[in-house]
Amino acid sequence: MYKRFAPLAAALLSSAVLAAPTVEMQTSMGKMVIELEAEKAPKTVENFVKYVNEGFYNGTIFHRVIPGFMIQGGGFSAAMEQKPAPRKVDNEARNGLKNNRWTIAMARTPDPHSASSQFFINHQDNAALNYPGSDGWGYTVFGKLTQGMDVADKIAKVATGNRGGHQNVPLEPVTIQSVKIIPENK
Repeated sequence: MYKRFAPLAAALLSSAVLAAPTVEMQTSMGKMVIELEAEKAPKTVENFVKYVNEGFYNGTIFHRVIPGFMIQGGGFSAAMEQKPAPRKVDNEARNGLKNNRWTIAMARTPDPHSASSQFFINHQDNAALNYPGSDGWGYTVFGKLTQGMDVADKIAKVATGNRGGHQNVPLEPVTIQSVKIIPENK
């Protein structure tokens, strides 16, 4: 009899966990804490949290660094090999959140619904990336840094070059060592 309620209990627990998750991202240059906006970007946060819980981001790098614009990560190994990221998420850029300094948003291809695992941290206010954007969509903001802005600044200042057909790649890898959900203190 209790087995039939298990999916409902799991769904309620999942939604409670996603209410306002906060993640800790430990990098080779220090720690950043990111508060996610599950209410305004529910599909994006759910997708990101699944990747976090799977350990997907551990060992990936910030592979695109443009000071005064953004730092991008979450998809490549230190050898610049792209990790397969099977899930895509619908674009939620209409959520009212802006690509302001210290926000985190989903990276994507020209297809507005192609965001998967890669994200970027805005290093300045990037109004051109907001909905509706030049393509009618924009880039989905789904959280903001609450700690570690100095770490993001350090990452933005690393020397970059071309590598593996990509531009603005740090010459020395900036590794995402781990990403984990921070439990709420009650």
